[in-house]
Amino acid sequence: MGMALLALAVVAAGCGSDDAPSSSEEPSDAPVAVIAQAPPEVSGKPDINANGAPDGSADDKDWPGTMTARYEDATSPEAIIGRDILKNDHLLEDLANGMTDSMKLPYDIPLIGKQCGSANAYWSPGDQSITICYEDAADALDIYTKAGDADPRTSAINSEIATFYHESGHMVIDLYDLPVTGKEEDVADQLAAYVLLVPGPDGKIDPASVRAVKDFAREFKGYSDQKGGTIDDGQLSDVHSLDLARMYNLECWVYGADPAGNADVVKNGSLPQDRADGCEDEYTRLSSAWDALLGPYLK
Repeated sequence: MGMALLALAVVAAGCGSDDAPSSSEEPSDAPVAVIAQAPPEVSGKPDINANGAPDGSADDKDWPGTMTARYEDATSPEAIIGRDILKNDHLLEDLANGMTDSMKLPYDIPLIGKQCGSANAYWSPGDQSITICYEDAADALDIYTKAGDADPRTSAINSEIATFYHESGHMVIDLYDLPVTGKEEDVADQLAAYVLLVPGPDGKIDPASVRAVKDFAREFKGYSDQKGGTIDDGQLSDVHSLDLARMYNLECWVYGADPAGNADVVKNGSLPQDRADGCEDEYTRLSSAWDALLGPYLK
């Protein structure tokens, strides 16, 4: 339930208007949130006991961490575009607050927006932080603009929401020493789909969350198109699955979570019928696995 509320709150907030106060739209010398707690000095993360809590803790109150957000400076044209996309919608703050409200965190985890020099996003095990590169948002905007989206900016925000949850998949695997079988990058994609497709209190999946998963899938189609459809040894040996494979996985899971509501991905030819036939069972197994893995760590 906690992750469902997290997804609903963040997607709704992330698609807001540009009518925020002018002070929030300008770069600031001060970070949005000050990181009050550092990870433990020895290992960078706590030992987790058999009850799913830090060693020596009695209950949920002994998880003191919050996720904090900050935006670093941007100087390149591409980074400035990406920073505006993230900051003008207060996206990192909303994502951080939602994670704090939903997950038991052993210490403060920074969520950082920064100029990286290339489109990227990553969980840093050493720093125990998530970084969303401004160039990633700018690249997404370019992809959806070229795709002819009526509102490419909203599509870009959706893809960054899903990107955050993908990186959160790496985070929870690391923080809680969760078991992973297969490629961790695929598992992180699963976490993004799981969070966004969990039904809300009314038993229904939020349409905005569904749109975020679909836009995330379309982004990988855009990356494949950028590469001209060619596949080389570097792509085959990469820790990430091929772009189109990731697209089909996400579309399968969004269809499997609600075959009637998301039949469009099959009808429009995006998801092949032979894959779609097994997607409901595939998503059920995915959802059940994440329920078990994350259960001890949800507030």
